[in-house]
Amino acid sequence: MSVVGFDVGFLSCYVAVARAGGIETAANEYSDRSTPACVSFGPRNRSIGAAAKSQMVTNCKNTVQGFKRFHGRVFSDPFVQNLKSSLVYDLSQMPSGTTGIKVMYMEEEKVFSIEQITAMLLTKLKETAESALKKPVADCVISVPCFYTDAERRSVIDAAQIAGLNCLRLMNETTAVALAYGIYKQDLPTPEEKPRTVVFVDIGHSGYQVSVCAFNKGKLKILATAFDPEMGGKDFDERLVKHFCEEFAVKYKLDVKSKPRALVRLYQECEKLKKLMSANSSDLPLNIECFMNDIDVSSKLNRAQFEEMCADILARVEPPLRSLLEQAHLKKDDIHAVEIVGGASRMPAIKERINKFFGKEPSTTLNADEAVARGCALQCAILSPAFKVREFSTTDVVPFPISLKWNSAAEDGVSDCEVFPKNHASPFSKVLTFYRREPFSLEAYYNCPKELPYPDPTIGQYVIQKVIPQASGESSKIKVKVRVNIHGIFSVSSASLVEVQKSEEEEESMDTEQSTEKEKENESKMQVDQDEQKTPGTGEQENEEKKAGTEEMETSAEEGKQEKKSDQPPQAKKAKVKTKALELPIENNPQWQLANDMLNLFVESEGKMIMQDKLEKERNDAKNYVEEYVYEMRDKLHGIFEKFVNESDRDALSLKLEDTEVWLYEDGEDQPKQVYIDKLVDLKSLGQPIQDRYTEFEERPKAFDELGRQLQQYMKIVEAYKTKEEQYDHLDEAEVQKVDRMVNDVMIWMNSKMNQQSKQSLAMEPVVKTTEIQAKTRELFSTCNPIVTKPKPKVDLPKEENPSEPNGPVNTQENPEAQPSGTEQAAADGAEAKPDMDLD
Repeated sequence: MSVVGFDVGFLSCYVAVARAGGIETAANEYSDRSTPACVSFGPRNRSIGAAAKSQMVTNCKNTVQGFKRFHGRVFSDPFVQNLKSSLVYDLSQMPSGTTGIKVMYMEEEKVFSIEQITAMLLTKLKETAESALKKPVADCVISVPCFYTDAERRSVIDAAQIAGLNCLRLMNETTAVALAYGIYKQDLPTPEEKPRTVVFVDIGHSGYQVSVCAFNKGKLKILATAFDPEMGGKDFDERLVKHFCEEFAVKYKLDVKSKPRALVRLYQECEKLKKLMSANSSDLPLNIECFMNDIDVSSKLNRAQFEEMCADILARVEPPLRSLLEQAHLKKDDIHAVEIVGGASRMPAIKERINKFFGKEPSTTLNADEAVARGCALQCAILSPAFKVREFSTTDVVPFPISLKWNSAAEDGVSDCEVFPKNHASPFSKVLTFYRREPFSLEAYYNCPKELPYPDPTIGQYVIQKVIPQASGESSKIKVKVRVNIHGIFSVSSASLVEVQKSEEEEESMDTEQSTEKEKENESKMQVDQDEQKTPGTGEQENEEKKAGTEEMETSAEEGKQEKKSDQPPQAKKAKVKTKALELPIENNPQWQLANDMLNLFVESEGKMIMQDKLEKERNDAKNYVEEYVYEMRDKLHGIFEKFVNESDRDALSLKLEDTEVWLYEDGEDQPKQVYIDKLVDLKSLGQPIQDRYTEFEERPKAFDELGRQLQQYMKIVEAYKTKEEQYDHLDEAEVQKVDRMVNDVMIWMNSKMNQQSKQSLAMEPVVKTTEIQAKTRELFSTCNPIVTKPKPKVDLPKEENPSEPNGPVNTQENPEAQPSGTEQAAADGAEAKPDMDLD
């Protein structure tokens, strides 16, 4: 099982993997740990990551970047319309009304959804992870900003599915940072002690998020979050671009915004200048050659001027910090440390403002760029059964209050109730109770439109179907389970009708709709295996009951329980009743999620594009092999191959190589893969024999040396046998004669071939090939070796000499005392006697 964390940023992405007992950030094919969040479309294939970023100037209209902010947004969204004019690429409306991106791909105009574009990027990150882990990747954890709404989170989940990934959790970026910070801390307070409170500040390229987290040993709990979704590094870049556009208009009479390519180049240079100003306070130059209309431009700026220019942006640093402490009911003195991450956090002006607000120096314990990805990988390892990780539970919060509303049956109008208040623990489940005779619908929405960085507060509509009255005609009790899941997505996860089977005893009075009702009965809980008594609220609240008794923290083994009770009517009596829960179907209509048929279509489309990219890569590789062969062979023909080819063959091959080179840059610029393969085969038909002659010349002496060494070895053994050496006196005479004949035959063959080859020209086919010599060596070995290495028959020792082991002497290492002396051992083995050595 793969353990991978993806930090999909606005500008760049990071991939962290678990292996070798730890978490490490994976490098891409350019040995860079950062992969640009960029996708470029061409006439034959897509480029993703660093390859796409290199086309931002040359293919700017079809190169897409910064698409993260369009997740889950409709095309008519004012946010989208405002950004439209500042983008180099074109936006378009999808059939479903959402935002799409219009590009030229495969020489056709195509509109891709934001989910498809993100899936392309995730496909690239998945390849990077697979390359690092050397195995397929499916399970992962993906980071999202903590201010993402339900629609945006669903959009990211859909993108992961299109890319063939199983997202185990969408993790808020600040929560991932908190996990990466806390899991390695050995000195956290115990659960009984006061928690350690740490503030995490994440200022990335497109968003500003802060969270305050309470740490105890083995767990972290996010207390509150605050954010400014519109503030980030890009605002500083845009301020620089605006400044230089105005300066160049006056100084060089250039309208930079009229040329997308020039604007892209200016953005790139301004981003570099901003980074330089973070490290230097002196005047820094900005020079761009052939910027527009063949005009070179230059200017300079220093940090003080830059900070003055961005004073209004820097003023936005403090409000989220103030809001954070107010929400968590904390004072500045309660904060143990302030950790900062994110690319823009490196700016001295931002650090100064954070320092001034908290009265303590911001800490940079974590890697500013990689902390989110590492936290995601750690969460994936915790969720994975394949890895053993230190126990560490993570409790997140709901960023915006979520309410439910429904048509009231008691009175005309709509009733509503806040189900999950702001900063409520997440993931979390609650059970609500309704009394109904017929199917009904619930609408979930965010009840704080002013705080929401999203135009539509609606989350979705949920229809509870197949609701029927009780047998007595009374309203049925419907228990509806709502939850914010591990992704931070709201859903109505189940609904059940509780059938009441009456007993013979007197029953409690049960009024419906507007009257206060009493109910005491044993319930079949949906998620807590425990009976509980409860009393619903008044009819005005539609007999809806927040049963916190069934509230359950899904990330821990403990259930937080509360009960909401009202006064019980005096006439009510406890009745013995039996209940039976009947599951009801729910029709889910989230405000934004890809329909299954559309999702399947996108998955199929992504598969086709991956295959097209693969085919194009193979085609380019085949073309490169031809080009490489032309240059390599041309150099070698007048170098190391010169002695191995005659003049006429060299001229013919040189001419063919030259013709191929001309063809490659003219007609052969854009040919199918097979054409390049055939062209290479054609060239090799002339070049390979030369290559082979050179290889033979290099390898043949080594093969003859090995054969000669074996011949010498067997000749010595035959000679030793003939002089009746004791070592070989057990060999059979006929077999030794066979070895002698074999050695003589091979010796004659070798001398003959060596003589013939020495007279042969190097430019001609060799008389004998290395493979033949090696075959002869193997034949000699297989024939002679079994004969000359035949073991000498052993002489058994008398049993009384070594009673402990009937089959021979005891191993000298196991029982040195039982070892016979050197003379006795030699006699027993029939070998030459050697004196014992006294090592004392």
